[in-house]
Amino acid sequence: MQTQKDQQAKAVVDHMMKNDLFSQWLGIEVLEIKEGRSKIKMTIRPEMVNGFGIIHGGIAFSLADSAFAFACNNRNVLSVALDTSINFVRPVHVGDVLTAQATELHNGKSTGLYQIEIKNQKDHVVAVFKGLCYRTDKPLL
Repeated sequence: MQTQKDQQAKAVVDHMMKNDLFSQWLGIEVLEIKEGRSKIKMTIRPEMVNGFGIIHGGIAFSLADSAFAFACNNRNVLSVALDTSINFVRPVHVGDVLTAQATELHNGKSTGLYQIEIKNQKDHVVAVFKGLCYRTDKPLL
């Protein structure tokens, strides 16, 4: 059973996804939203790979960035990225299904810290992203 806070978190992310044309282009599907957390997935298409035949790093980064945005904004407080980093652990290929799960490490008044783990369909970690956000005083809904 979802709590009232989780219901609000889902409503915020639904609103964000409706207006997020880039996440829609990526083919992101929202799997789970809980306050301060998110879990999303996407399938790698041919136009997402680089000249080496593996996923372009910007695609993996973008998937993680969307999970980050959904997790840090879902308390209905507009939050923007201050600092992000990603480590690529394994190559990703066309047809791979990636799942990004964002976990809140710190929820402060003006900042939040999140770790996003990206796994493939074999449950292998392919990348780890860390994001620090700044919280404004503006609501999203």
